[in-house]
Amino acid sequence: MRVAVVKAAHDDEAGVWYVQSSDVEGLRVEGDTFEAFCRNVAVAVADLLEGEEAAGEIPVEIIAHASLRARIAA
Repeated sequence: MRVAVVKAAHDDEAGVWYVQSSDVEGLRVEGDTFEAFCRNVAVAVADLLEGEEAAGEIPVEIIAHASLRARIAA
């Protein structure tokens, strides 16, 4: 069974999650929240793979990366 892999990153300046890379050709989506991003990925993957894969479902593995800074009190 094929698994679609999507690497996600957060653009702090734009305030959106986006596809950094993917093995699904042409996958270019964003989302204001991680949850919205995941929904957008699911819809786009289904659209992009329609007709290429057997009818049914395909698992999508989203690997997310975000950076932050934690302030430590003196």
